[in-house]
Amino acid sequence: MSHLIRLAQESEAAALHSLLQKAYEPLLEHGIHFTITRASVEDVRDVIRNETTYVLEKDGELTATLTTRFLWTPAKNHLAPWPFVHWFAVAEHAKGQGFGSEIIRYVEETFLRDTLKSPAVYLATAIKHPWLTDLYQRRGYEPFHTATNPLGVELVYLRKVLIQQAFDAQEQAPLVRSIAELRTLV
Repeated sequence: MSHLIRLAQESEAAALHSLLQKAYEPLLEHGIHFTITRASVEDVRDVIRNETTYVLEKDGELTATLTTRFLWTPAKNHLAPWPFVHWFAVAEHAKGQGFGSEIIRYVEETFLRDTLKSPAVYLATAIKHPWLTDLYQRRGYEPFHTATNPLGVELVYLRKVLIQQAFDAQEQAPLVRSIAELRTLV
């Protein structure tokens, strides 16, 4: 009964797609539609290729997953200057065993905070999701924005500060500069 957290491989796209589809299927009953509910295996393969997808493997089976998207990810809208985590899922048979918390903690702390030195991380979830917003708030996330996705789902965006000093320094610095401002720097 051993498990490990590692990067997903493109060859696992079909298995990861299956895990995600099964995990997100109950949300459809609540009228909650995320992009993964319409994603193909090729879409999942593309995300593995262009983003950072971690999986928790238990006894050789994909049991949990979480993906991180960065500002340089092609053709994606970015609301904030920090990494965006999404496609969080735990296999039905493994729920309640701590695997979800473990993979989230690993991505937040080991990967984003300790390795990449990211000041913060953010995510989005459906406002009417019955328990996810509360779960994320218990993990230290705070709401900072709301929007509606292209599928009509009202979202709340939440952020978590990972390195307070870096976050405070970033909050003081302008994050976007005009072309004119950049020209004065060269």
